[in-house]
Amino acid sequence: MKLIYIIPALIITIIVAGLLAINVKKKDTDITREKTKVALIMNGSISDHSWGQSHYEGMQKTAKELNLDVLYRENIPADKSSETVMENLIASGVKIFVINSFQFGPHIQEVAKKHRDVKFFHASGIQSAPNVTTFFGRIYQMRYLSGIVAGMQSKTGNIGYVAAFDIPEVVRGINAFTLGVKKANPDANVFVRWTKSWENDSVCASATRSLLKNNSIDVLAMHTDSREPMRIADSLGIWIVGYNLDNAVFYPKHFLTAPVWRWEKFYTPHILDVLKNKFVGTNYWNGIGTGIVDLAPFTSHVDSKAIELVESEREKMQNGSFDVFYGPIEDNAGTVRVNEGESMSDADMLNQFNWFVKGVKIDEK
Repeated sequence: MKLIYIIPALIITIIVAGLLAINVKKKDTDITREKTKVALIMNGSISDHSWGQSHYEGMQKTAKELNLDVLYRENIPADKSSETVMENLIASGVKIFVINSFQFGPHIQEVAKKHRDVKFFHASGIQSAPNVTTFFGRIYQMRYLSGIVAGMQSKTGNIGYVAAFDIPEVVRGINAFTLGVKKANPDANVFVRWTKSWENDSVCASATRSLLKNNSIDVLAMHTDSREPMRIADSLGIWIVGYNLDNAVFYPKHFLTAPVWRWEKFYTPHILDVLKNKFVGTNYWNGIGTGIVDLAPFTSHVDSKAIELVESEREKMQNGSFDVFYGPIEDNAGTVRVNEGESMSDADMLNQFNWFVKGVKIDEK
């Protein structure tokens, strides 16, 4: 009789011991159990409804998932003083940095050399190192899709584009957008005005007003961090294609869609790699398949035919049968730059885009 009672008791003891062992092992291997201190250094604000806020919102989602303690540093100048900011954060225990602007590159490299145990993620950067990874997304894919919407929406065939700098990133976006416009409206043109600033509101407003004054534009797109182009377009009854975030709530009468960022799609897996000691300093340029780039939801102003064409083109990009810079592509001087059956290399798209596709007109008056 005693054996009858002993055996169940022994089984229960073994089960409990096993569960305890599993629980201990889980705690020992759960790398997100303890908070990890991360810093996000920004050239703008977490509440700019643009580039800065897109990083903030992505980091907030990642922080929740990975149990991060994130220190935000806003409006940091991209000069020598940024190195002091980084050094102070390292002294406070930060082991992972995310830095959201190209201009910080030389200062990241200086600090990274001194602190090999600290890991850096540099958005839109170009120089990696053993402890520095650069990353960006193929937002040009979403520029192309948003161009289709703009081309369908335009009645005049004149579409405006307020852009910051004549650099490959911005030129690539203008060209992709214009190819999308031409896909929907072959006779349309895209008029570009430079601001020479990412976020200066007065400069961006002045450029927008000049562009609209010089051309009979009925749809306006943008590549600035300032929201002035959208505000002015809305006040004048001009359709809006935004950038960085979905700002439809602010311009409900004229907002169409926007190429937007889902930074958590990059932050979460790559910061997790750091926690797993799997970090590799390299360069990432992720596309539509990763979810890092997307289109803001279409507003009710967008025609159903535009939506159908966008979804058809999106599907081709997702299955790999098409990308934006597949030939034939002609520049705005009439020279064929990409032959039929060929495509631009990543190296050329990233570094050699110093020309514009057919249909781009630079407004300098």
